[in-house]
Amino acid sequence: MDHHAERTAQSGATVSTRIAFAAADTPEAQAALARLTARYGEVAPEDASFIVALGGDGLMLETLHRFMDRKIPIFGMNCGSVGFLLNDYREEGLVERLARAQSVVLHPLRMIARTVDGRTFEALAINEVSLRRETRQAAKLSISIDGVERLDELVCDGALVSTPAGSTAYNLSAHGPIIPLGAGVLALTPISAFRPRRWRGALLPHTARIAFGIREAAKRPVSAVAE
Repeated sequence: MDHHAERTAQSGATVSTRIAFAAADTPEAQAALARLTARYGEVAPEDASFIVALGGDGLMLETLHRFMDRKIPIFGMNCGSVGFLLNDYREEGLVERLARAQSVVLHPLRMIARTVDGRTFEALAINEVSLRRETRQAAKLSISIDGVERLDELVCDGALVSTPAGSTAYNLSAHGPIIPLGAGVLALTPISAFRPRRWRGALLPHTARIAFGIREAAKRPVSAVAE
């Protein structure tokens, strides 16, 4: 997942030659899939000890979500336009690359969102959880960390909490910091903050419980997305 030291997202499984592939629908990824399966063979995902994802960051995230419950190692190779989470694409020596890959265990965020009418929704996020205003009115948010209110009012387009894996995605576009994989911290990043204008966010322990309060929710509705 890092272009200098090859990495795979995993949770304790053993590398072997039982490889399953997941590929984007693009011509480039589908052509790569045909070449790799002809060269290395393929097993069904339920029989694989390793999954190779071919595409861009979107396909990698989709594959991570799809196989999250199985805790199977996933090795991504870039066949898309964006590949922050992926290794370089090469057909030669794939089995050896898998054996040498540096493992990175990803810890998804758990989002619990409560609507104004009392309904509760839960979702897991590999990249980030983001809040975004739904109307022309700016959002007004309060932020509590581990039960202590740290910011009573943030006037903004929204805010997000990013994992290290997601720090180069929406978080980076919102001018948040890039976090090394395995750093054990989360990025709390405002989106187009109006007040306090100079607040740029914070780095928090990955164990932190972050709660956003929505002020004037009827007038300033906010959507919550787990990516």
